[in-house]
Amino acid sequence: QLQLVESGGGLVQPGGSLRLSCAASGSTMGYYAIGWFRQASGKEREVVGCISGSGSVITDVQSVAGRFTFSRDNAKNTAYLQMTSLKPEDTAVYYCTAALAHPDSCPVDFNSWGPGTQVTVST
Repeated sequence: QLQLVESGGGLVQPGGSLRLSCAASGSTMGYYAIGWFRQASGKEREVVGCISGSGSVITDVQSVAGRFTFSRDNAKNTAYLQMTSLKPEDTAVYYCTAALAHPDSCPVDFNSWGPGTQVTVST
């Protein structure tokens, strides 16, 4: 099973950018779709997007479309979430997650989770 660790979170001003990384170990990351979720304080965890194992399929939610970019480097066993034009409502703990899937699909359910990284968007 894949083990995941997120990094790259921090404090950023509105309109700023951050790049989160999701480092995988324990298996070949290319066999897994990588999902990104976030959970704001006092709110339920919500999906942000997903990138398929091959990188050919990317899905995201409307609230981040055009601002967040999903990518991966299977040779480095790392996935990335580039976030731009950040807003205060993007403040949350961000998680990456993985699931075995067809190389060109994003599943609904994920079963390996990282510990999360805090992103705070504030002046």
